[in-house]
Amino acid sequence: MAISTSTRLEGIGEYYFSQKLREIDELNKAGKAIINLGIGSPDLPPHPDVIKVLQEESAKPNVHAYQSYKGSPILRSAIKDWYAKWYGVDLNPDTEILPLIGSKEGIMHICMTYLNEGDQALIPNPGYPTYSSAVKLAGGTAVPYELKEANHWEPDFEALEQTDLSRVKLFWVNYPHMPTGQLASKALMEKLIAFGIKHQILICHDNPYSFILNENPFSLLSVPGAKDIVIELNSLSKSQNMAGWRVGMLCAAKERIDEILRFKSNMDSGMFLPLQLAAAKALSLGKDWYDSVNTIYAARRKKVFELLDLIGATYSKDQVGMFVWAKIPNGYADGYAVSDKVLYEANVFITPGGIFGSAGNGYIRVSLCGSVERFEQAIESVKQI
Repeated sequence: MAISTSTRLEGIGEYYFSQKLREIDELNKAGKAIINLGIGSPDLPPHPDVIKVLQEESAKPNVHAYQSYKGSPILRSAIKDWYAKWYGVDLNPDTEILPLIGSKEGIMHICMTYLNEGDQALIPNPGYPTYSSAVKLAGGTAVPYELKEANHWEPDFEALEQTDLSRVKLFWVNYPHMPTGQLASKALMEKLIAFGIKHQILICHDNPYSFILNENPFSLLSVPGAKDIVIELNSLSKSQNMAGWRVGMLCAAKERIDEILRFKSNMDSGMFLPLQLAAAKALSLGKDWYDSVNTIYAARRKKVFELLDLIGATYSKDQVGMFVWAKIPNGYADGYAVSDKVLYEANVFITPGGIFGSAGNGYIRVSLCGSVERFEQAIESVKQI
């Protein structure tokens, strides 16, 4: 029986990694033993104390009911303290924080809350593909703005000022930037706030990578006047190695929280309380936790640099986050060609930059989510090409 899908799915394809993982699975079944360096899923565990809280709280008989749509007060208080300690941002835990079942759902919540058919959202190119998908699913129009290496992967505000911004309601930004690893300067943060206020466009800042290989985590909400115009998403997936736990947060002014809650409260029925309590514990960890994680990532990054040198790619050593972004060597049409050559000839998968937008076509991305031994295996495999 043929049932047509909704028009909102037009132009929305299956997520690239969903398709590629199936192909890799088939190659593995054929005996290829693919070394996957493409996916940004942390392979390290959370802190043992976090797991202990989950175990102990889950064993209690009174924690299995529906929870508040706004999250546990304990988790919201922990988020407040985390933002104050690491970002220097003062948030009201009762009115300016909304826990999420992972920050990815927050992208959809924001788009569904604010976009009508005909509304536009500015989307970074290259950037996280979910921004564009969520905008389209909400009925809006994604308008890419190109980021260039020559401009330090920052928006070209002069070019944006020359465009018609009358229908733009959201401006998606993401620093430290994925996939390029670019940090935001103070000047950039101030420009973003000024641009949003001038044009009455909500600045939606996706901030999951601020602790990875970065000594100075920052929040866009730390800029004076930001709370009037910024919605910030954050996550425990990367900073706390809790990707599969699905715990994130949305921070903004009370008005924004109330508006987004109108949508979110119709989409889920709260988060398992022991998860929230374990997340609160994770947010209380000190600098030694972040240092220990970053020591591991730093050692892996050195190996990725070795791998990229073998391929002939060029890269900046100043980038942060859990990926390395690199320009492809001469002689290749695009990052897909490099990725395919390494996959089919060396049994190593690296991500083509073009999946993040047309501005990424000349690049590749390597994930740091693998052991040093795994990267050494990949290096030996690539040497055979």
